[in-house]
Amino acid sequence: MENRNFLEYFIIVLKGMAMGIAELVPGVSGGTIAFVTGIYEEFISSINKVNINTLKILQKQGFNSFWSALNGNFLVALLLGMLISIVSLSSLIKWLFEFHTIGIWSFFFGLVLASILFVGKQIKKWTPLAIVLLVASALFAYFITTLPPSANSESLPYLFISGAIAICAMILPGISGAFILVLLGSYEAVLEAVHERDFKIIFTVALGCIVGLLSFAKLLKWMFNNHKNTTLVILTGFITGSLNKIWPWKETIGYLTFGDEKKPIEKSILPFAFDGDAQLGVAIGAAILGFSVIFMLEKIASKE
Repeated sequence: MENRNFLEYFIIVLKGMAMGIAELVPGVSGGTIAFVTGIYEEFISSINKVNINTLKILQKQGFNSFWSALNGNFLVALLLGMLISIVSLSSLIKWLFEFHTIGIWSFFFGLVLASILFVGKQIKKWTPLAIVLLVASALFAYFITTLPPSANSESLPYLFISGAIAICAMILPGISGAFILVLLGSYEAVLEAVHERDFKIIFTVALGCIVGLLSFAKLLKWMFNNHKNTTLVILTGFITGSLNKIWPWKETIGYLTFGDEKKPIEKSILPFAFDGDAQLGVAIGAAILGFSVIFMLEKIASKE
């Protein structure tokens, strides 16, 4: 475990808050923020330390050795930041999407676009296979963004499974955990549970997240250790393909009916074809702001 001072852990809390904000947006991955802020590989490595061997250290060498092996301070600081954002900002994010739709989507579009450049420039070697993998992963992510949403479900076993699947997307840059919850029909139930402090649903989803996180993190760690360049290519493709989901201008082409509930089916369109005020000035300004945020985060990460 790295020796850090209070200020460094406070910065990790802020990075966790940024990840939490990203996860509240259906289309932006907290993993992308972790990658840009320079904590992604430590995050994955720390998750993988939650295992039987680490528990044996607790039994044989005591709590301090166990906590050090777990990188516990880092994990607690990061998860605390995420929790602060999710609990305190869920209502604000909901309000922004309801009343400032184009502006908030444009902000995140600029943010993700800058993330593509940041992750892509770390690819050390371009081969024909790398290009094929880039295109294939981008198309796969794009396909996911075109899938229609599912009916909202508050079944606890279903929410457990939803949490396990969504958390895999959360730690994978480019694919949004929140968007996976939308596709599975669990997003509204989870957001409402957080807003209403329904701890039964929150605990169920959290338990599913823990199971999914511990399983998927092992694969990611192996990929980074053995095929880092290929992994970066695939992640760049995922982030690129996800841009379709956060394109600010959409039109409704139909509805899916689930009982008394209707969910719109949308497709991306050019701003000039948008029915209403396209708010181009607001969109461009918000996109530039989002783009700039990534480079500020990168600068902070590089200084550390």
